[in-house]
Amino acid sequence: MSDEYVILIREPNWNPDEISAEDWQAAMAGHAAFQEAVALAGEKITASAALQPISAATKITPQAGGKPVLTDGPFGETREVVTGFYSFTASSPDQARELASMIPTEGWLELFPVLVLDSVR
Repeated sequence: MSDEYVILIREPNWNPDEISAEDWQAAMAGHAAFQEAVALAGEKITASAALQPISAATKITPQAGGKPVLTDGPFGETREVVTGFYSFTASSPDQARELASMIPTEGWLELFPVLVLDSVR
């Protein structure tokens, strides 16, 4: 039985408008290789997306007893941003790490096993 994992892709700089066509094609080839490896392993990608740059983001800070505070990006305290994600299945943590390590990034990846809420009590 496979478990689900989420990978957050973090980059130090992310503005898709500033990426050369060659760099974009190389990155997309790396993502295609990851997607193919997941399929060849008999697993599946359940969701994925690239995200807009931090200038398009909104930070929402809940306030006790009041309206949340909304702050438009970019955020001064942010040095690296989540630029995309994958949700995928893997038969073991080792397989999840091996597959995730194929994703191209100039930053780093964060791999999380998904918590199955039906099993939490």
